[in-house]
Amino acid sequence: MEQLFQEDLRLPPVSQAVDRGAQLLVAVLASERPVSVTELARTTGLPKSTASRLLGVLEHHGLVAQDGARGRLRPGPAILTCAQRGLYERNIVELAQPSLEALAAASGETINLAVPGAGGVEHLAQVEGRHFLGAGQWVGRRVEYHCTAVGKVFLAEGVATLPAGALPARGPAAITERPALEAELRAVSRAGYATAVDELEAGLAAIAAPVRGGGGLVVAALAISGPTLRLGPGEIARLVPVLKLEAARLSRRLVVPSDAEHLHIQTGEHAA
Repeated sequence: MEQLFQEDLRLPPVSQAVDRGAQLLVAVLASERPVSVTELARTTGLPKSTASRLLGVLEHHGLVAQDGARGRLRPGPAILTCAQRGLYERNIVELAQPSLEALAAASGETINLAVPGAGGVEHLAQVEGRHFLGAGQWVGRRVEYHCTAVGKVFLAEGVATLPAGALPARGPAAITERPALEAELRAVSRAGYATAVDELEAGLAAIAAPVRGGGGLVVAALAISGPTLRLGPGEIARLVPVLKLEAARLSRRLVVPSDAEHLHIQTGEHAA
């Protein structure tokens, strides 16, 4: 691979470390696919040990993230949050409103639009269901990735990473063992949606599906949440196709025309 950067040995040590970290970050951003540490070291002309150490710092701050269990790097949640500002300028909440309302009408439950953040899932918009007993107000709240349906979507798609340390058991069914969670995320990736039942809180159920922006990258998720007494296995099975359809429709509203055909192929949906 062609070397894109040359190391400036005239920089003082601290500035040199910043310069090297910037080189690695730019290389990750410039790559069209997740890239390995070895490739990044070769691209930037840095020793692999140096590249690995600096990438660890970038990952700690959410600037890069590992792509699943393969150890390849892609832009992290902090970068994606900045990128999403462009979507905000295109009124993502306004564009999501038809899908939020359609899902509320179809389910009668609370519907949310969420995005990945550096410290957890962030909720941007909500439409209430028709029931008195609902899932509460989520807008402005930040929740953890491992025990939520929207969080699992972002983890499975590689646009969010888990923090170091033990995973807290928020609800009685929360998955706190990393191998078990990794298996769950592989299933989410295959299915194209995630569920969380009694994982964030006892009696709370949710399902979520990814929303894709330009290039097919996941930028948000749509979720249906409500009490488990209404969102049981049968109701979840009924709502999953509706949720995935509205997520695909919102995705088409976000992408530029040149990306639309690729997205239709990827989701298997037809224009609504």
